[in-house]
Amino acid sequence: MVDNESNYSASNYRTPDGAPTDIVIFTIISKDRNTRKKSLPTRELNVMLIQRKIWPYESMWALPGGFTLETETVYACAARELKEETGVANVHLEYFNVYSELGRDPRGWIISHAFLALVDEDELAHRKADVDASDVRLFPVHEALAMDLAFDHKRILEDALHEIRKKMLTTTIAKEFLPEEFTIGELYQVIQTVVPEFAEQNFIRKITSTRSRKGIIEEVLNPDGTLKGSNRFSQRAAQLYRFTEVEPQLSIYS
Repeated sequence: MVDNESNYSASNYRTPDGAPTDIVIFTIISKDRNTRKKSLPTRELNVMLIQRKIWPYESMWALPGGFTLETETVYACAARELKEETGVANVHLEYFNVYSELGRDPRGWIISHAFLALVDEDELAHRKADVDASDVRLFPVHEALAMDLAFDHKRILEDALHEIRKKMLTTTIAKEFLPEEFTIGELYQVIQTVVPEFAEQNFIRKITSTRSRKGIIEEVLNPDGTLKGSNRFSQRAAQLYRFTEVEPQLSIYS
């Protein structure tokens, strides 16, 4: 029988046993080098994990997250669970995938919606485990991927890493980890921190003159109109740049 307004009943359909959200929070940790010679700081991509204190997978490390309430959207759930378990709030979360494989959760048929964010490390400085978490820490991504994470969180982390690497190469998200005025070396290093295999010998020319990218960044000038440089990380002053409001419009066909 075909459903219609008069005979429809929700009891005709099996509903999931739960619809949680899982949140992948990436950040870049910067540390000054302990050298006498001026150089860029070291940068490392990290992910935030919680240590579960309830069944299932008690004491194992996992992504923060939890079940969506009937009175909220999955977006609201992600923000609420992130704040409840880690104390982190006001982060711009982006939805990137849904996970519904059978057996992914011992509690039953659980369909999880995954969100991600790449945020400045200062926004995570006051993180604090609470509710269903006994601890919350930042781990280098390569270490987290080698851990035995709860549920299917390793797969979710792998997928989120792929997504954030794509964003680093196709958007201006790098600006979140740079001062307003930065050198090409700083920009290049931030990109490589997220996308280690990134290598572009003609980076300066492509980012400043290629038609599809021109205008994304611009040279910073002194009040007198001369080029502004900085020797913060080098012996010789390097030209400073800043991002404009232009977003890249790239296509595989052009």
